[in-house]
Amino acid sequence: MTNAQKIKMALAYKNMSEAALARGLGTTPQAFSQRMRTDKFSSQELEKIAELLEATYLSIFEFSDGTKI
Repeated sequence: MTNAQKIKMALAYKNMSEAALARGLGTTPQAFSQRMRTDKFSSQELEKIAELLEATYLSIFEFSDGTKI
């Protein structure tokens, strides 16, 4: 699943529009829509999106022995 798909699912869960999220990020809805199409987000951007959605962003590698990096 791509980050853009995850963001769309989170927006639906929070009943928030992409435009509202874009404004929260300090960008235009058009610019955010382009970012969603290219699906290029930094970890910092994903953390900010999670904050605006009142969620926690986790980006980890989890191994079969339970080790998380």
